[in-house]
Amino acid sequence: MTILTTEKVAVPGAEEPPDTGARHKLTAVTGLAALSLDAMASVAYGPEAIVLVLAAAGAHGLGFTLPVTLAIAGLLAVLVASYRQVIAAFPDGGGSYAVAKAHLGRRSSLVAAASLVLDYVLNVAVAVTAGVAALTSAFPGLYGDRLWICLAVLVLITAVNLRGIVDSARAFIVPTAVFVGTILVLIAVGLLRDAPVSSAASAGHASVLADNATTVGALLLLKAFASGCSALTGVEAIANAVPSFRTPATRRAMRAEVALGALLGVMLIGLSVLISRFGLQPVEGVTVLAQLADASLGHNWAFYVVQFATMVLLALSANTSFGGLPVLLKLLARDNYVPHVFGLKADRQVHRHGVAWLSLVSAALLVFSGGDTNTLVPLFAIGVFVGFTIAQTGMVLHWRRERGTRWAGKALLNGVGAVLTGVSAAVVTATKFHDGAWLIVIALPLLVAVFEAVHRAYGRIGERLGVGRIPEPPHRERSLVLVPVSSLTLLTSEALTAAVSLGDEVRAVTVCHPDPEDRERTDALERDWALWNPGVPLVRLPAERSSLGRPVSAYVRELRAAEPRTRVTVLIPEAEPDRLWQRLLQNQRGAVVAHAVRRDTDAVICRLRFRLRTR
Repeated sequence: MTILTTEKVAVPGAEEPPDTGARHKLTAVTGLAALSLDAMASVAYGPEAIVLVLAAAGAHGLGFTLPVTLAIAGLLAVLVASYRQVIAAFPDGGGSYAVAKAHLGRRSSLVAAASLVLDYVLNVAVAVTAGVAALTSAFPGLYGDRLWICLAVLVLITAVNLRGIVDSARAFIVPTAVFVGTILVLIAVGLLRDAPVSSAASAGHASVLADNATTVGALLLLKAFASGCSALTGVEAIANAVPSFRTPATRRAMRAEVALGALLGVMLIGLSVLISRFGLQPVEGVTVLAQLADASLGHNWAFYVVQFATMVLLALSANTSFGGLPVLLKLLARDNYVPHVFGLKADRQVHRHGVAWLSLVSAALLVFSGGDTNTLVPLFAIGVFVGFTIAQTGMVLHWRRERGTRWAGKALLNGVGAVLTGVSAAVVTATKFHDGAWLIVIALPLLVAVFEAVHRAYGRIGERLGVGRIPEPPHRERSLVLVPVSSLTLLTSEALTAAVSLGDEVRAVTVCHPDPEDRERTDALERDWALWNPGVPLVRLPAERSSLGRPVSAYVRELRAAEPRTRVTVLIPEAEPDRLWQRLLQNQRGAVVAHAVRRDTDAVICRLRFRLRTR
């Protein structure tokens, strides 16, 4: 006879591997999709930022588009090489914050952290509004509803990220691949053409070339360089989120960083070559990228594919912040600079509190700006350049201290990058100061002050708790448990059962107010109590006023004064209904008593929640 069984057969020497959470972490490819959308999407506005500045010098100024872009690509190469080194040296993530903390001191690290926090928050708002702006450009009828569309997109991105960074990467990998593919096809086809195949997109639109063209001087080129450097935002995101990668996390993150730099560099240089090749000029109401798609691919379905892919990726590029900021907040929480709740992880390796906080602040910015991109762009990219400069300066000191092989060349590379990004940060701040950048100048030190205040608060709490010191051994004290009651119910019985299990002595207390109705209620409770005879005395607490918490706290103070070596616990029974809306029906008597006892005494408060099961 054959016996069937569902039991697993144990194989000697074979053990089921523990779930280390690897399936909720990133590979190099998914990391590129989750953390590089900000940088990838910047090709939609980086070259255009250069062209708009050079347009002040007329057609002659536009001839410098490619040289300025090559300088930015050189800086991109320096940044990618630098952040590969940051990934290897600081595998716990944190980017410029971790570098500054190790080599530049606490205050510099907080400036770096504050700059990253501001950049991440602004990136979400700018990305969402830019994507919705592309949508409303195609469908002008939606322009009046752009704020609600922005908020809807933000809710969608937040919901995806609350499921985990891997799920967000999988959701966004297809839009990323489509966007990169269309841009590369646009560049390849454009390089094969001798002249634009179409100019229908810009037909009828006024040129923005200056009538009184200025000369092409060093200041104009420097301003164009600084504006174009907005295409470099997001390069640091991978280094900030190294712990989000699968093992070996460092190697995978470095591969993703190199892939990001290569793709971004090819796209920026390719688009700039086409701008010069076709002699494109910026016009009102049509993006430079749209003109390039028109010139290379024609005004057909391929043109609209490029526009749609750009719109989607711009909106989704906010995901970079959702991948990087929660990890940074976790490190700040570990160092006691933000509330410790930001260090908690959910079951899918999600820092949900960081994701939720980022979403709420970004929503507030969207409401403040009314969903208008131009209101937010002047504030964008300043923080990231401050972070770039601090990170590269710290890496110079890192190589000097390490003194490893070829340390001088590595230090020189980071030093050049620090100078370039520092100059860019200064120029961007100066040129955009009156357009709203002054808010960042105020917000940056204010955020650092908040970090310092949180750190001091945790320091005071740690001192009172004796953190870092060996406490006295535990000892037993006499325990007295007080249970506030107002009637005889199953809740009363459950509370007294718990109380007699906890304390050496238990007393039930009830507050009696002077009005006749309340005195009658208290008398009836005492009679019922005597008949019930639970073995626990009932103490009447008279109150001159219609107060509930103060009589209980006054009684606790009397007990503590009479028996200073007795540990007093106030056990407050509360009914907890199954339905969330039914909690609105509760009288909140327990919360009132708990607040008064906590405020006026040192008694231990225990709130016993009794779940009301639905039959």
